[in-house]
Formats: sequence, C-alpha cells, structure tokens
Amino acid sequence: MKIAVIVGSLQENSYNKKLAKNLEAVAPEGVEFRYVDSNLPLFSEDLEKTYPTEAQAAKDIVNAADAVLFVTPEYNRSVPGVLKNAIDWMSRPYGTSAFKGKPAGIVGATINIAGTAAAQAHLRSILVFLEMRTMGQPEIYFPSVTPELFDENGIVSDERWQKNFAAYMEAFVAFARQ
Repeated sequence: MKIAVIVGSLQENSYNKKLAKNLEAVAPEGVEFRYVDSNLPLFSEDLEKTYPTEAQAAKDIVNAADAVLFVTPEYNRSVPGVLKNAIDWMSRPYGTSAFKGKPAGIVGATINIAGTAAAQAHLRSILVFLEMRTMGQPEIYFPSVTPELFDENGIVSDERWQKNFAAYMEAFVAFARQ
C-alpha cells in the first residue's frame, strides 16, 4: 500500500515532519510512505495552463497513492497556507482532482496545549468537498511538543505515544483498504 504524505510545514526541523516519520516507523509491513513536496508556487488559475513541474510531481504522487495522510500544524486556528496551497494545486484544474475518492487521514503536532483540533476540523471540511473518505477515529492531536520529546534521530521515545502512533497506523491502513 502506498500512502502519499502531505506535511503542512516547510520548516526543516518541523515537528510535523517528525510526526510523519514516527508514523512511518510503526506502519504495518508492506506500507510505503511517499512524501509530497508542499513547497509549491502560489496557486493561480493563470498558471494552470502551464502547470508547474513541481506541482505535477506532487499531484502524480497523490494519483499513484492508495491513501493520503495529511500532517498539519495549526496556525491561527486553521491549516497553514502552504498546506492549502498544495491542496489547491493537486485538486486543479477543475475536474482533475488527485484526491477524489481517496481515503484520507489527518494528524498534527503543535507546541500549544490545544493541539491541532481546529486545523484538523477545517481540513476535514476541505476534504469532504474534495470527495475524500476521511477516517474519523482514532485521532492524533500531538500537543505541547518540545524538542526533548524526540531523540537524536527524531523518534519519540514515550511508550504511550508510540502505542498511539502504532494504533493509528493499523486503523488507517485498515480504513484505507475498505
């Protein structure tokens, strides 16, 4: 099973990139994560005529995937602009969305105590419009993240979180196979 992973952060040392890598590490056997580069030009319908190469490469990964995992931080109680921009590119031109009918999962990490609940709720409404089947449970809101939670390889050593990550991946893969 191929899972396209779209991380809504461009930070080199992003907690959300680390969260994605932790989920990849506990994914069931036979699951391949394919990371989408979300560093794309700002979407404009004017650019659809000469669809940017990097946007097409991102769209190709999603088209070839069996499922899509969105890993989002929360900025100002919503999804980051970089994530929305990537979604806009991969769902366009109209009628050629790479997302239609694909199973989707949403997780997120943030430094604040509230987690990424608002961003995930906003993202769900976008994915419904894109006709994606979005998993409801279990959920991962990875709150109050600090550098100390990760070892030198970016792995979360907390056993409770590792169990949550593994349970999420088992459930997501089962959901995607339905």
